[in-house]
Amino acid sequence: MDLERARELAVDAVRAAGRLLLDGVSDGFGVHAKGSAGDVVTDLDLASEKVLVERILTAYPEHAVIAEESGLLGAAQAEWTWLVDPLDGTNNVAIGLPAYVIGLALCRSGRPVLGVVHDPVTRQTWSALRGRGAISSSGVRLAPPSRAMPHGPLLAWTQGYAVTRDDAAVLSLKARLELRSRRMLQLWAPLLSWVMLARGDIDGMVGYRAEAVDLPAGALIAQEAGIEIRALDGSPFDESVTGTAEDRSFVAAHPATLPVLLELVGSGLSR
Repeated sequence: MDLERARELAVDAVRAAGRLLLDGVSDGFGVHAKGSAGDVVTDLDLASEKVLVERILTAYPEHAVIAEESGLLGAAQAEWTWLVDPLDGTNNVAIGLPAYVIGLALCRSGRPVLGVVHDPVTRQTWSALRGRGAISSSGVRLAPPSRAMPHGPLLAWTQGYAVTRDDAAVLSLKARLELRSRRMLQLWAPLLSWVMLARGDIDGMVGYRAEAVDLPAGALIAQEAGIEIRALDGSPFDESVTGTAEDRSFVAAHPATLPVLLELVGSGLSR
């Protein structure tokens, strides 16, 4: 498997889907209810997913694809599986907020080895190959520095769609984080948050039962940039995409900052 070739294909695919999204946002699009919890899907999600899936399966018909809207496609039980998030930030797009990205991840036997995230608004793309670092569109290597946090860390928060509004653990944890952080962003576009962390725009990220499709691409880019990811209790994070929702709760930060975040998270969960 030539992973550099796979990265080139993925980058071309997300950029093509990004152009489609930009045109669609300008021209107008349909918004439809998705599930019973108030989530939505747009015509743009479906159109972007079609572009991405077709390009992947044309190049790699022996691979499997798990797409956010279409589910499992391609070869079942394949060694190589693509995860497709055609529009991360759908609810933002639906209300006219230009904060959304596209994400692709390639996994081998459940372990992410390639991650690509593209921002159609800024036309920037970030990618990573396991063990080879993370780079921006211009080829600049991502390596966020540690920095002082005299007023607390600047954090991003993400949670899975199945997490209810009255989840006691979430309410306690978020209250503690908001009290002790300089600001806690809830962008509802976790792949964008991962890129911000990998670039050094924010100090950390906390996730609670995150979604499986939009986690691996961003997490791999952040890890390859030097970010460390742990489970909420500080134990090693299970990065396999075959785990449960409980396995997808995490704390992510620069290694020098991570102890501070783990202390905040631990005190929040213990309340």
